[in-house]
Amino acid sequence: MKKFLLGTVGVMALGLAPAMAADLPARAYTKAPPVIAAVYDWSGFYIGANAGWGSMRDSWNGFGLDLGNHDSTGAVAGGQIGYRWQAANWVFGLEAQGNWADLSGSHVDYNWLPAWTEHSKLTAFGLFTGQVGYAWNNALLYVKGGAAVTSSKYDFTVGAPVNLVASTNDQTRWGGTVGVGFEYGFAPNWSVGVEYDHIFISRFDADFYNNGLVLATNRVGGDVDLVTARLNYRWGGPVVARY
Repeated sequence: MKKFLLGTVGVMALGLAPAMAADLPARAYTKAPPVIAAVYDWSGFYIGANAGWGSMRDSWNGFGLDLGNHDSTGAVAGGQIGYRWQAANWVFGLEAQGNWADLSGSHVDYNWLPAWTEHSKLTAFGLFTGQVGYAWNNALLYVKGGAAVTSSKYDFTVGAPVNLVASTNDQTRWGGTVGVGFEYGFAPNWSVGVEYDHIFISRFDADFYNNGLVLATNRVGGDVDLVTARLNYRWGGPVVARY
């Protein structure tokens, strides 16, 4: 009798199991979360440092003569501050840059006897530019242009038996500049880059003094080419989410 009851209960349980399973609600489908791609954002204020090399092509004229020319070359170092804003892949910006420079050179002028040695030295420059660039995520290629200011000094020496030195005062000159650069964001707020700039400086008449007296007025000056490496730190949203 006991075995009969146990068997009956078992058969009933087997019969109820499919029915109970049929009454259970269907499992809801859960959509996988969207993939979020981090996109670099170049917007924000930035400050940085730069260092590199420069060359100034300096031509001299005086007394109705071509007095020759030379390249003044050397190191440059300084800093920059600016602001960029990004619209889609386009990046726009404004920047001010100031640099110490040590671009110096000379040549011997054989128009005279004894010969003169003419020296040029660029000691500082500043750039005030606008930028337009195109960004591929954390890589940015840009062009720039605007105003430039340079500080330079010139002198000539006359050898024995005259033994004379004549120098200009510091010459501050304004001109224009254009450039191109590439920058790479290697961390959320840090980027490194390389930049080429050309400074247009019109030649000008400079007075040369010795003991307070003007000994000569020569036409001097020339354009400047610069190549610098840059490191920037930016404030602002470094990445945005894109679904």
